Parts: sequence; C-alpha cells; structure tokens
Amino acid sequence: MTMILPSRRLLILSCSMTKRDGPQTIPARDRYDGPLWRTLRHADPDGQKAQVAFLSAEHGFREAGSTIENYEARMTPELAAAMKAGGLGMRWPQPKTQRRVMPPGEHPGMHIASMTEHGRIPFIEVCLVGGALYLDVMQHFVELFQEDGFVTGSAPITEICAPIGIMRRQMTIWLNSSPRAANSDADAGGWR
Repeated sequence: MTMILPSRRLLILSCSMTKRDGPQTIPARDRYDGPLWRTLRHADPDGQKAQVAFLSAEHGFREAGSTIENYEARMTPELAAAMKAGGLGMRWPQPKTQRRVMPPGEHPGMHIASMTEHGRIPFIEVCLVGGALYLDVMQHFVELFQEDGFVTGSAPITEICAPIGIMRRQMTIWLNSSPRAANSDADAGGWR
C-alpha cells in the first residue's frame, strides 16, 4: 500500500466576504465562496496540489479544513497590526472579555505545526494570495514560520495581490506548476 504524502507547497488565501450557507459549521474550504475560493475548488478539487490555509479577520490563520461558522468581519489596519503583534501564539477569535482564564479560539502556531507534522515536513514553496492588508500579515507569519522551521529558509514565496481576475489566473498557474526548486533562477521574485 502506497502512502500519499501531503503536498509540501503551502497556499495561503484571504478569507471571502461571500460565504455559502449550510450547517452551522463547515470546512472553510467549503464555506468561503468568493472568486478565489471557487477557483481553488476548480483548479485543485482534490486538494492534492497544495495544502491550503486562510487568513481571516475573525479566525486569524487556520488550515482550510478547519470548520467555521458563517460570520461577518472585515480586516482593518488595527486587526492586521494585532495579528502581527500576537505572532504565532495569539488565539482567534479574540475573547470579548478580559477574564483571566485561557482565552478561547485557536492560534496560528497550532495550525502550521499540524500541517507540517510539527516541522518534520516543512513547506518548500509558499504562495500568498489576497489584498494588501492580508498580504502584510501573511508575509509576517511566513517569516515566523521560517524562523520556527515550518517553512524552509530557501522556500520560494510567490505573492499575488492584483485585480481579482489576475489573482485567479496567477493562482491557477501557481497551482498547476511544478514545485520550484529552491535557489533556482525562478526564485527571483513573485507576482506582486
């Protein structure tokens, strides 16, 4: 019996304002229904081309198989700054009160650790897709992931931030491309 290893490519998408209705909680990959998420489901229906995570104003950084409810929240400069300041240990959603107990929610560190078998199988290539505020937080998290060994230091990082049609096309190209070898000429820079 052949064991299929998870992809060592990481795709981080911004959340979507458009969401599917359905049960109270469903996987984020199925809940989000904006153009980028529809493109992802079309280009990689079986989730074999990359492991996918998302960045959300409500939930922070999570693996796309995480179940989420339908919610309304927008990324603001203040939230982006708080996410960056909180690093890999800040729990999202943030608690509504200041009680001195363990805050509810999940933190980025637990998701990236799970996705990489606690750093034993680090990502060798990363693609970030979203608006400028989201990309800023994603870039910060990827730096932290590299420092902690969840992403190799030489991993090519593609950044896609453009009008939606261009983002959809470039994300599809990235998903359908062969993993790039680190330190190759192709690593000179990502789409911006």
